Amino acid sequence: MGFYQDCVVPFVLHHGMKNARLNQLRRRVAPHASGRVLEIGIGSGLNLPLYGPEVGQVFGVDPAAPLLARAGRAAGDVPFKVSLHEGSAEALPYDDRDFDTVVTTWTLCTIPDAARALAEIRRVLKPEGRLLFIEHGHAADPRVAAWQDRLNPLWRRVAGGCNMNRPIDRMIGAGGFRIERLETGHLIQGPKLLTYLFEGVARPN
Repeated sequence: MGFYQDCVVPFVLHHGMKNARLNQLRRRVAPHASGRVLEIGIGSGLNLPLYGPEVGQVFGVDPAAPLLARAGRAAGDVPFKVSLHEGSAEALPYDDRDFDTVVTTWTLCTIPDAARALAEIRRVLKPEGRLLFIEHGHAADPRVAAWQDRLNPLWRRVAGGCNMNRPIDRMIGAGGFRIERLETGHLIQGPKLLTYLFEGVARPN
């Protein structure tokens, strides 16, 4: 399990998440970041080339060292400074009100204690800061949602801790944020269990 979790899962994540359809969705989120940016679950750095000229510096957090190594290589090709930290979003090593923007892309599904992570995100965001997100989660169709609930325990074991049935919008709201913009639906083709997406912007309450 250690080899699978430490070596196989990061390899699969990098190659699975770099496909063109997901990259199009990333372009709906990353270019809107500005100022001092924190990316939760930066992974292999796939968002780094998509950040726009209003970004001053990016800080990235991820628990997977192999993915951070790839992110470090990607950081050499962008015009802003990138600082990477191996660790969890549940205990961020940053000061209160430290960031203008926090970005999460397909991340809240995997963090073991997402509520704690969202509390940390709220802590480090400036009062006027923004949380930009695109996540997959619990579908609106009750039939799809029921199958997500049934299959989630198995999926979580084989997919490195990913959950297919988290109610992302409710989680963000319960985490002390007000959602200013939200689009939901099957925004890409693929298995309905995994393609119900939540894309939007939230600010701290």
